[in-house]
Amino acid sequence: MKSPIFFAATCLVVSGCSAGLPPEQGTGGTTGSSGGASASGGSHASGGAQSSGGTSSGGAAHSGGSSHSGGSSTGGVSSGGSFGVGGSFGTGGGATGGAGTGGGGSVEIDCDAQMPTSGGQDHSSSNQQGGSGNTAWSIWTNGGPGNLTTYGETPAFKASWNNSGDYLGRMGFEWGNGGKPYTEYGTIKADYVWNKDGNAGNYSYIGIYGWSNNPCVEWYIVEDSFHQMPFNTGDQPSGTTEVDGGTYNLVYRHTNGTGGSRCNGTNSWDQFYSIRLEGKRCGTITVSDHFAAWAAKGWNLGSLLEVKIVVEAAAGSGSVEFPLANVTTSAGN
Repeated sequence: MKSPIFFAATCLVVSGCSAGLPPEQGTGGTTGSSGGASASGGSHASGGAQSSGGTSSGGAAHSGGSSHSGGSSTGGVSSGGSFGVGGSFGTGGGATGGAGTGGGGSVEIDCDAQMPTSGGQDHSSSNQQGGSGNTAWSIWTNGGPGNLTTYGETPAFKASWNNSGDYLGRMGFEWGNGGKPYTEYGTIKADYVWNKDGNAGNYSYIGIYGWSNNPCVEWYIVEDSFHQMPFNTGDQPSGTTEVDGGTYNLVYRHTNGTGGSRCNGTNSWDQFYSIRLEGKRCGTITVSDHFAAWAAKGWNLGSLLEVKIVVEAAAGSGSVEFPLANVTTSAGN
């Protein structure tokens, strides 16, 4: 699918630089195909001055690698198939080493954490997924294959691309149609450390990503980028929120994504963004606090399909190592 495109001073994350974009990528506006009406999600945000950071105008980002309809897989790794919106994907237990459920307490993050030295499994595809629990993973591109290295039930991964078009690599919880409203998961958090190398084409972002169903919403919490923060989605922020000691622009968009949505039969949907004003490469994101900030503006999520740590890159050749990529819920997964 195609996710939103973002720009900062150098034309940041997903969809709208007029030069060098993948063929499917739109310029100057939302990406993608026409389609049916999107689910509700609040009125289009207006006002709220764009925060500093040298943003440039542009279109919306691509809709980040959809999982299409199909059979679900539970527990073990599956390859080649899609995350079925017809059933939950890998709702098994969390990873070892503190991963998984029950992560309500504070965690001291080692920003110098190193990648695992053994047990890596390489995946190369334009649309592949596997894993279970909170280490479910996915690759999506609209060009050549992208790569992902995973480490079994260890919440760590490496994402890499080489002129793969629009690339998304991600890891975290995947519920599919078995998902529930976010309030039923208690406190959702993501502990992260990432290290960037190379470049990411015209736009990029690193953060937390996912979808909800009924209503169909694609959402982003953007912590960092290969480019300057904050980026400009092409729509004015409707205000800011303070979460985990950082300030975030809040942006609402509506899009038709050329790659399709994760919501079966929906070709037009809402997008919610929290965009950090200053990039950060390690720490904790209280994901459910962002959901609550959106709800306070009348932007309501449906049942969660996924909550994953993600990197998105538009072409270029680069990689991000995630020695820690641990999504937790305090009320079980």
